Amino acid sequence: MDTLLIAQLGLVAVTAVGLANTILNVYLAVYIALGVGATALIARSIGAGDRESLTFHVRQALVLSVGVGLLLGLLSLIFGRQMLVLMGADAESLAGAQAFFYWVGGLTILQALMTILGTILRASGDTVSPMKMSLLTNGFNVVLDYFLIFGIGSWSGLGIVGTALGTILARLLSTVLLYRKVQQTDVAVDLKQLFRLGSPKEMVVLTLPAAAERLVMRLGQVVYFSLIVGLGTTVYASHMIAGNIESFTYMPAYGLATAAAVLIGQALGKGDILTVRRVAFLRSAYGVATMSLLGIVLFFGAPSFALLFTKDLEAVRQVVIALRIDAFNQPGLAVSLIMAGALQGLGDTKLPLYSTVIGMWGLRVSGVIVLGQMFGLGIAGVWLSILIDLLLRAIFLTWRFIVQTRKLAD
Repeated sequence: MDTLLIAQLGLVAVTAVGLANTILNVYLAVYIALGVGATALIARSIGAGDRESLTFHVRQALVLSVGVGLLLGLLSLIFGRQMLVLMGADAESLAGAQAFFYWVGGLTILQALMTILGTILRASGDTVSPMKMSLLTNGFNVVLDYFLIFGIGSWSGLGIVGTALGTILARLLSTVLLYRKVQQTDVAVDLKQLFRLGSPKEMVVLTLPAAAERLVMRLGQVVYFSLIVGLGTTVYASHMIAGNIESFTYMPAYGLATAAAVLIGQALGKGDILTVRRVAFLRSAYGVATMSLLGIVLFFGAPSFALLFTKDLEAVRQVVIALRIDAFNQPGLAVSLIMAGALQGLGDTKLPLYSTVIGMWGLRVSGVIVLGQMFGLGIAGVWLSILIDLLLRAIFLTWRFIVQTRKLAD
């Protein structure tokens, strides 16, 4: 919804916030990777009925997220301008991108805590509370953004800085609500014992490949986004708008992937390989069915969705092209996300890394160069490369999951 509001400020504002968010998504990748390691270990501890191990892993996850969040926040404040320039920000977009990035990146510890607290709840089997709180805080964010961006009465608002402040306040609210919910569960945190870490080796071993996978993905996005910037401001802004519209279709697949990782981790803790297989394949079938329906909505609703974000006719045309190609991406997206979650639930965080390296750098980045630039397909080339990547990744991860579960059964 942020992009919908920012789009009212013009395509330059969309580009500025899009550039900042591309870097911030790299940070999010690190926090999600910590969540992957935490999910596998917490779910396994619950499945095995090991209370001491459960408390230990929850404590580790929180402390590691705080440390990483503080470090990345400091880097944002010191090197923010240089990062944005490397991303391809020009004189027109740099000021807005920098203002947004300093606020949101400098206080990224809120995103770190929000991510890991939600992960702890989901890993313990409570997937409803994080969803409710996400809906609540997103609604709060939209209302705040509207008034902070555009103002009220004689006050003209803060523009891009307004959306940054709205994001920060919404994340603060989410962090407080999630922490209070964690404290009401069996995984409540004793703050006096918080920094009694012990060895974080097991969580780090699981986290590093997951972090590498997401960093490869996000850094690849940085490279191919910078290539898209080279195709022009309208193309880049159209790509960002299409990506934000598409992000709503991710939600079912991410939810099913999280559920698969948690249930598979618990089943593995009990030694129940039959349940491991059943969970993965049923969740994948649900994902394909749901995402295919959403793909139909994307295909036919593309013009209407595009017009919500911009009245620039060329931008609308390009957003429609992107969304109609993306409609065919949805089944591959569902299977690739859910099977990656299933493998991570098994404790295998390396195979998703390998598939991401090949998909992002071998297919998406090269696809932008070959299809988008050399063949002159523009935004169509960008989204066709995504389609090819997701299809091949879904096939590879499904095959590897079958191989892995056969080994566990033997």
